[in-house]
Amino acid sequence: MKKNKIIFAVTLLLIILALVLILKNTKSTLKGNQNDFAVKDTSSITKIFLVDKSNQSVLLKKIMPGKWTVNDVYAGKPEMINTLVETMYKLQVREPVPNAARNNVLKRLSSISTKVEVYQKVYRINLFGLKLFQHEKLTKTYYVGDNTQDLCGTYMLIEKASDPFIVWIPGFNGFLTMRYIPKEEDWRDATVFNLPFSKVKSVTVKYPSAPDSSFTINHIGERDFSLISLKDNKQIMNVDTIRILEYLSSFKLMKYEALLNKSDANLKDSVIKTTPFHIVTLTDINGKSITIKTFIKKRIVENNNEELPLNMSYDINYDPERMYALINNDKDFVLIQYYVFSRILRTIKFFEK
Repeated sequence: MKKNKIIFAVTLLLIILALVLILKNTKSTLKGNQNDFAVKDTSSITKIFLVDKSNQSVLLKKIMPGKWTVNDVYAGKPEMINTLVETMYKLQVREPVPNAARNNVLKRLSSISTKVEVYQKVYRINLFGLKLFQHEKLTKTYYVGDNTQDLCGTYMLIEKASDPFIVWIPGFNGFLTMRYIPKEEDWRDATVFNLPFSKVKSVTVKYPSAPDSSFTINHIGERDFSLISLKDNKQIMNVDTIRILEYLSSFKLMKYEALLNKSDANLKDSVIKTTPFHIVTLTDINGKSITIKTFIKKRIVENNNEELPLNMSYDINYDPERMYALINNDKDFVLIQYYVFSRILRTIKFFEK
């Protein structure tokens, strides 16, 4: 009976504390929080939502430590998201906006700013090390404007606050507006292939205009491969296994240079109507496949006296450094560097002894 009374008393105390904390949060005013921009516990961030005045928006959602999604569809670019999270942690108010400039700054914030919403995992009871009733909560909302004249401060305003502030990161010479740009393409991970050798099941490379060069490599065992000619579907027996081994180890951290979905529509249409130069399909041990189709990029000569690298052959009509490509089931039109992808754009002759 005494034990039950103790449990009842502790439970009642916890309920009272929870009610007090909830009421305190509900009744709290903005006073004292008008300059509280920094996120002290960035590990608890679950979502970041950015939207500008033209309704261009991006939702960054953490699915596990170090991995984020963009608009619930694409993988997030780790370096950019890490920079944003670090920025949120380091934000400090440099000074209030002077009264003489206040109205003008507020006007600009109302017309050109980006709204930022930060969601975190919080506890309804977090007292003396006791944490109970975890839930996701919108913890901060503020507006990011343009930069100060010295280019070292950024105008920001907490939602429902009356006074804007000049915010900065001590030791960083620059403004922060560009770190909050709500453009989906800027936040997307540019990775096309990133598969270790041990996870590769097969690779198929087709040359639509040169069937003799097309092939499939099947990864059968640790150092056991088969090379199939797609021209006649026959296995090539006399192969260089070292070259095949190196080739299957090449599909790591291969990224496109730029996303061109919003570029000139006529350019995209004209390019993808042509015959692809390569069609590369990488399949992993789980049967998941990734395909990239490459297209020749016309060369823009800015200087008729331009010298091309020696010991290489060029068609003067084509760019020797870059190609266009379709990825993600032909949904995305991108620019790739030949230097990055050349190691996987081989012909069947490359593997024959």
